[in-house]
Amino acid sequence: MTEKQLTSSLEDYIEVISNHIKQHQKVRAVDISKELGVTRASVSEALKRLAEIGLIKYSRYDVIAITEKGEQVAKKIIDKHKLLEDFFCTALGLDKTEAAENACRIEHVITEKVYNRLADYVRFSQKNPDFNKEFLKTIKE
Repeated sequence: MTEKQLTSSLEDYIEVISNHIKQHQKVRAVDISKELGVTRASVSEALKRLAEIGLIKYSRYDVIAITEKGEQVAKKIIDKHKLLEDFFCTALGLDKTEAAENACRIEHVITEKVYNRLADYVRFSQKNPDFNKEFLKTIKE
């Protein structure tokens, strides 16, 4: 299984692993289970798959370590999530919760072309803050 063959679910796991390690210096299966709201058995299966493809180092009852390759994959997913969330907040005026929920769904299916165009849009709108103000005035809730 290559990076392009990662399922949405496995992407969520590697994202949670990376974020948890950054915040707490370590992550265990129970932490992932709580964060994703899934069973320990589901976590164990996902961890085995991530270890098989070289994204993490994992052995039962031990702390999980992310590999360099895993960190690179996680960074791409996290960057997509952040960009999408920023776009939804700034360009579309969504609140942070709704923006985060939608970003989490879309980060798994967005094409590279659309992602790059959104990145260009976000950079442009950040340099031109009045750009979105006029549009946001037209949105009807």
